[in-house]
Amino acid sequence: MKDLLLLTPPFTQLNTPYPATSYLKGFLNTKSISSYQMDLGIEVILELFSEDTFSELFEIAYQNDSIQSENCERIYALKDAYLQPLNEVIRFLQGKNNTLARQICTDNFLPRASRFDQLDDMDWAFGSMGMQDKAKHLATLYLEDLSDFIVECIDDNFGFSRYAERLGQSANSFDELYEELQEDTTLIDLITLEILNDQLKITQPKLVCISVPFPGNLYSALRCGQFIKENYPDIKIAMGGGFPNTELRSVSDTRVFEFLDYITLDDGELPIELLAEAVCSNDKSEASTFKRTFILEDGKVVYKNDTLKADYKQIDLGTPDYSDLLLEDYISVIEIANPMHSLWSDGRWNKLTMAHGCYWGKCTFCDISLDYIKIYEPIAAKILVDRMEQLIEQTGENGFHFVDEAAPPALMKALALEIIKRKLTVTWWTNIRFEKNFTKDLCLLLKASGCIAISGGLEVASDRLLKLIDKGVTVSQVAQVTQNLTEANIMVHSYLMYGYPTQTVQETVDSLEMVRQLFEMGIIQSGFWHQFALTAHSPVGLNPSEYGITPNYKNITFANNDVDFKDHTGIDHSKFSFGLKKSLFNFMHGIGFELSLQEWFDFKIPKTQIDPYFIEECLETDPNFNVKPSAKIVWLGALPIVSEQVKTKRGVTRHQLAFTFHSNLSSFQIVLEKEPGEWLLRNLQLLQPQNEKLRSFSDLKKDFEMEMEDFELFWFSKPLLLLKANGLLIL
Repeated sequence: MKDLLLLTPPFTQLNTPYPATSYLKGFLNTKSISSYQMDLGIEVILELFSEDTFSELFEIAYQNDSIQSENCERIYALKDAYLQPLNEVIRFLQGKNNTLARQICTDNFLPRASRFDQLDDMDWAFGSMGMQDKAKHLATLYLEDLSDFIVECIDDNFGFSRYAERLGQSANSFDELYEELQEDTTLIDLITLEILNDQLKITQPKLVCISVPFPGNLYSALRCGQFIKENYPDIKIAMGGGFPNTELRSVSDTRVFEFLDYITLDDGELPIELLAEAVCSNDKSEASTFKRTFILEDGKVVYKNDTLKADYKQIDLGTPDYSDLLLEDYISVIEIANPMHSLWSDGRWNKLTMAHGCYWGKCTFCDISLDYIKIYEPIAAKILVDRMEQLIEQTGENGFHFVDEAAPPALMKALALEIIKRKLTVTWWTNIRFEKNFTKDLCLLLKASGCIAISGGLEVASDRLLKLIDKGVTVSQVAQVTQNLTEANIMVHSYLMYGYPTQTVQETVDSLEMVRQLFEMGIIQSGFWHQFALTAHSPVGLNPSEYGITPNYKNITFANNDVDFKDHTGIDHSKFSFGLKKSLFNFMHGIGFELSLQEWFDFKIPKTQIDPYFIEECLETDPNFNVKPSAKIVWLGALPIVSEQVKTKRGVTRHQLAFTFHSNLSSFQIVLEKEPGEWLLRNLQLLQPQNEKLRSFSDLKKDFEMEMEDFELFWFSKPLLLLKANGLLIL
């Protein structure tokens, strides 16, 4: 028995649990509140994509005469070929049957329907990635064939990472969702509710907390609430998460509370603690207080925020707890043959947050008025790495996805140094702003600590629009940062935007030219275009007239986030979608750079006004001979092998030290006069990141000039420049 059941309804990711319940369980542990967590999504997927269940689906589709398309006729005709390997393909994608990869990669092992018509260039995508990844991609296409069969013949609301998403998107009114919930349960509902019922009998919770991160979880969340209300009327139900936080801040429809008792907003720790006290306590003498919670009171939806308690600091929240979750059963898939995109769906990642909120907090398209972005609070690097070590011990996984809005570079530096100091072998990635603090040396440090990839928003590759967005970067700056990351062997994915208010056709074309050059220079490896969406809580949404748009507001009784609007330019930006995405697909494959931009569109576009060498010229920077006195100096390499040598020329004898440095890939040598050489040897040990206190540039200069003269001449000499190119970092 547990007091609380923490629940993620179908569906989110297949490869790793969404972290909300793990964060919450970690906090509840610090308060000695007993809880159990489950990811209903992965459990439903595993039941659905089994030989026994899918055999029933084929029979149901046949009996209902719901097989209409040639594609599904083919899948049904090959049903035995689809069913026979299904259980073993799932085990392969779980990492439990790796030898099956060789079978999957043969042409006639898996049956193929329409998903295989879109098969990417296997040599491009997997030539350097290996057979396991190729097999994962083919197995994913095979499952997507079966998914298409479900959508056409069984349940058109189904999606691998979402369910009935359309019902939750921009649902200003609750009517359509409510009507759907009055209909008979679907087959997928039945599987979901049967698994939930089994867990309710075991756990016997007093409070069920349902996390709804996305619109694609909302319908199932309410269906679960409906089932609990009908069958376990004494259990209370709370809903929180990303969707309520952004969409349900204006909810007023009382019918929502036929499925729930509470809706909490923003950080869930204190709201859930107070609900647990109210629901689970045997002492009901004191009236309950609430934190950011909607309840139904006297027939009306009421917002309660009457506790005097303040939200907890990040340091007090505890380490996320992944116990109870079926970590060995998640499925690694590769939906798109792109190595960066595979990070989202391939492999199990422990999720952590470096800082609550966003340290920049100014981008005008972003919901910066909401607390989850507005309130910035970083966590100390030592505490972060403590939590990393705890999660490695708990989960057996050393891969980390830091799920920050934008990871702060100063904290990333401290984190990297702490990882290196503790000699941890970890792999991690996160989201950043392409800001100037990501110097070449910082990127090398991040790579040395295990950073393999970053994603970041270039958004609109136009300096005028970047200024209007208040992004705080320029295209030139983005180019320099992405070059620094790429040269450090950190993969770069860029979010790209089109259709921002006041954006002209010329700016869209010029933005595409910027992106073309970035890919041609090889300093961005992956990207994704999305059309600007107006959200109610962003600066644009709060002050639309300042950005040249007219919103089409609707009466809000349920969800309120995405807002329809009219751009005063009158441009139909959606017509650019296909050409932008097609060109990007080619650029990611390393082709199409020589084509005119007009080739990607079936309508007339203006010629770009961007110089064809603009990005290349952005990357031409002069040597920087200015070093901040406070800059920390770090030596990442091994200590050298040193030999003394004596040279006599024209009667002058010189004593020198020859340093031989060995790295993982190569070796190199430098020669210094004996006195500065001895100074360097002594200081290299002190510059290693394992030392408790890092030395600054001014510390080194002062120390050097106690024995010798002109530190700058020594620091910028050829031997030191070679050392700086091989692991001597200025941070």
